[in-house]
Amino acid sequence: MLLLASLDSAGLPVVGGVDVLLVTIAVNQPQLAYFAAVCATLGSLVGSSVLFGIARKGGEVLLARHIASGTGARLHSWFERYGLVTVFIPALSPIPMPMKIPVFCAGALEVRWSIFLAVVAAARVVRYFALAYIGMQYGSLTFRFLRSHWMRVLAIALALAAVAVLLLRAANRRGSIRENPSVNFE
Repeated sequence: MLLLASLDSAGLPVVGGVDVLLVTIAVNQPQLAYFAAVCATLGSLVGSSVLFGIARKGGEVLLARHIASGTGARLHSWFERYGLVTVFIPALSPIPMPMKIPVFCAGALEVRWSIFLAVVAAARVVRYFALAYIGMQYGSLTFRFLRSHWMRVLAIALALAAVAVLLLRAANRRGSIRENPSVNFE
């Protein structure tokens, strides 16, 4: 779980693999479900840190390469407008969403490590512990439950994102998000 989540978050996509493995563990070995969620969270933090660190060292050059495509440019624009919410939402959502470009943006634009890791950790803890809980409660029907309640899952993710926006904007006003305060989020 730790290795799979690390690889996935470091930019080697394992679409849905971490979620499926976590739910499978929760269904088949419920006593290990929360331990698996901890491992997935830690693995995601490690992998995201690797990608963040690469972007931090390569800065704008690496970022320019990753935003050359239309999708990459659009994600960069969203990051400039919404900041770390563009990292929070895909980290939280069980619906596959691109996270690589927002993580690169955060690293290249000198977001503080501690703030970045806190955002990723908050999103992953909610996502992975919720999946572990749902897997333990619904067993083999978990994926059917998630498919039939995807609107509710999306609404919860959006509500959490709205709270994240407010918290991150408040932190940005205090100048604590970026290590280089001359670069502005809003």
